[in-house]
Amino acid sequence: MKKSTPENQDRNIVNLLAILVDTNPSQRVIRQNPGHLTQILDAIIAFGNAHLMQKAQNKLAVLSCHHHATDFLYPTPGKQLEVRQIDGQYEAFSLVEKTVKQRLSHIICNAPKLNQSAESLLAGSLSMALCYIARVQRNSLAGTKIQSRILVLTGSNECASQYMTYMNVFFTAQKLGVVLDVCALDKSLSLLQQGCDITGGQYLRLTQLDGLLQYLLWVFLPDPSMRQKLVLPPPAKVDYRAACFCHRELIDIGYVCSVCLSIFCKFSPICTTCHTVFKVPGPLPSRPKKKKKT
Repeated sequence: MKKSTPENQDRNIVNLLAILVDTNPSQRVIRQNPGHLTQILDAIIAFGNAHLMQKAQNKLAVLSCHHHATDFLYPTPGKQLEVRQIDGQYEAFSLVEKTVKQRLSHIICNAPKLNQSAESLLAGSLSMALCYIARVQRNSLAGTKIQSRILVLTGSNECASQYMTYMNVFFTAQKLGVVLDVCALDKSLSLLQQGCDITGGQYLRLTQLDGLLQYLLWVFLPDPSMRQKLVLPPPAKVDYRAACFCHRELIDIGYVCSVCLSIFCKFSPICTTCHTVFKVPGPLPSRPKKKKKT
């Protein structure tokens, strides 16, 4: 009987990285300069290839989050592209680059035109990434351990209307052992920051795109087990306030429906989520006045 060595154990571990790219043209980063999308895409392709280069067993998935749908950029659902070998370039790297660029170009050309800014479907895209990870884990060979993580790159503002979907995704990822990393390209994202804290991932906010690839390789390329040995940016304070279902704003104190756990900033006799009717609270009983001693 052969003894398991560290080399054999390392071969049985597969690191699956799912990169979720926000390609919504309503983002301020892309709206101000459409060329930033090409810069972001080149950095993601180089980062994904660096992940594949670390170990032959590593796997990669790239998803595009738009304002109307979520699509896989790599791997393609159908037949893969036939890539000719180029001198000085590994075939797998060339396949990732050409597939991602071709798929994204097709998505952008066929996307419906926007008359006004629209929110990105980030929560639904995260759900699709989790479904893909669950399928890979289910179809993996016996004795193979899948270590999965999701990296989100977005410059969109947070949408509180997707609050419940975000929470379901975060706790599902925690249950599946999937680490969520977020790279915010514009404003601070408190909900996604909560997801990073819940799943043990890394959150990083960039105010400019210069050096994006360097930040990706430094902060997000190492595995979560290796990050403890590196000097990474200190974690920011997490804001765990909930968003109300009536105005979609973060609140400190509110009313919670006892049936569906919906949160409201003001009392409502009827829950707008599950339509449960509550009794109107009466006035507080007045305390009897103390008689003055004569």
